[in-house]
Amino acid sequence: MAKTVTKQARVDVATLLARAEEVGKMAEAEAFAADKNARLSDNIAKAIRDAEFHKLMKPQRFGGIPCDLRTYVEIIRTVARYNIPAAWLTYFYSAHDIWAANLPPEGREEILGGDALLADVVAPIGRVEKDGDGYRLYGQWNFCSGVLWADWVGLGAMMALPDGDGPEYCVLAVPKSDYTIVDNWDTLGLRGSGSNGVRVDGAYVPLHRILPAGRLLSTGKPAGGDYDEADPIYRMPFMPLFLLGFPVVALGGVDRILALFHERTERRVRVFKGGSKEKESSGSQRLYAEMTMQQKASEGLIRRYIEQLERWQEEGKTVVSDVEREELFALRGQVVKTAANIAVSAMLTLGGTAIFRGDPVELFIRDILAVAAHPNSLYEDSMAAYGRTLFGLQGDPVW
Repeated sequence: MAKTVTKQARVDVATLLARAEEVGKMAEAEAFAADKNARLSDNIAKAIRDAEFHKLMKPQRFGGIPCDLRTYVEIIRTVARYNIPAAWLTYFYSAHDIWAANLPPEGREEILGGDALLADVVAPIGRVEKDGDGYRLYGQWNFCSGVLWADWVGLGAMMALPDGDGPEYCVLAVPKSDYTIVDNWDTLGLRGSGSNGVRVDGAYVPLHRILPAGRLLSTGKPAGGDYDEADPIYRMPFMPLFLLGFPVVALGGVDRILALFHERTERRVRVFKGGSKEKESSGSQRLYAEMTMQQKASEGLIRRYIEQLERWQEEGKTVVSDVEREELFALRGQVVKTAANIAVSAMLTLGGTAIFRGDPVELFIRDILAVAAHPNSLYEDSMAAYGRTLFGLQGDPVW
């Protein structure tokens, strides 16, 4: 029989969503400067921390805010309607606590026991050397979202653990005193996220700060035991939960694109069409309806994603089949590709006013395209992986 989930304390959803509006509006006000400077201001990171959004996916043992998945998704989507990079940070500062929650018990206490913000680059590109009871880590990792304001980063590497049979996929937690930020964030979109690189030159990492991520993916259990099996964080498969926010960020951006399309088409007059009102054009009418239907379809796909996570949470199912896992990869890929298509279609129909640097339409389009370029969002990869599993073949090794 499935283990009964401990009833969570009632969360004030209205307060959380009001905080999301506040964070979003603050970030919107500095969107142009953030895009130019390749970073939001310190005020936004402080606002996310003050709103306690970084606690939404933290185990309740460490002061996490009990938040159902639907509320969690709406918080991220709300921020994204105003500013996608701020929503990206809101999502990551909460989701990163999930890998820390699966560290050995001493590591959980050290990192989650305080009020830290976490960043990561889980790609296993680091080099590790044994040093006594611990290890030395070397390498440079790029695309480290949230690193400018993080207290810790988790960095991927292949390494041999004392109780293992050879190299395995791990994530090593490193405090900000032990890494250097590499100022290399100069991208098409998501510029406000300040997702610079990090370099580590021989930082010492004790065993309790090393997550055997490959084992977590295969067993669904945190390292070292000693965890609350009733806590929702430990009752769902790690990777599908960890990746939930990507399509939500994109969908929040679509909400804004559609609002801008409506507003501008409503008042647009076509000089080269005899002064006709664009809102009376069958072309714009059809496109607006089509994009709205695509938005609603994407909402349905994200709802299906959440419902699957909720079923697994109720069952306490932390390991799933390849076909189950890759269906969610395909859902993420489909939503994000749809978002990118909507953004580009809106720009091409709105015309010249939508292409000026710093215009809200132009900013949101570039940010959505950057979300779509993330490896977890790649449409071709997601569909190929899901298609393989539908034929009984092996899925993607990570996503």
